[in-house]
Amino acid sequence: MIGYVTLGTNDLDRAAKFYDAIAAELGTKRMMEWPGAIAWGTPGGGAGIGLTKPFNGEAATVGNGTMVALECKDQAQVQRLYDLAMSMGAKCEGPPGARGDGGFYAAYFRDPDGNKLNAFIMG
Repeated sequence: MIGYVTLGTNDLDRAAKFYDAIAAELGTKRMMEWPGAIAWGTPGGGAGIGLTKPFNGEAATVGNGTMVALECKDQAQVQRLYDLAMSMGAKCEGPPGARGDGGFYAAYFRDPDGNKLNAFIMG
């Protein structure tokens, strides 16, 4: 149902480096790029992520309660994605680990603009 999610950024160059690395770990890359915006994903694949400076010219702000979940292939990839994000300036919102008893394993972090992400697998 979801085709893509767009997040705001105040520094597209910095954000691009962060999401290029995240996308590479997830096995994808940039699929579209135009002045002021970039999108990552695989055409015909799952939902992608886009970054842009807000159209109205105002500063990008973080949505309270908004989060983008990135599906991983295993717990090791959750850990790698979390470690990669931390090494690139992300802020921890919850280290990798089991959540509940249904096999959900996740790590939570905020990108350099403050957007909340999670890397997860369903057991």
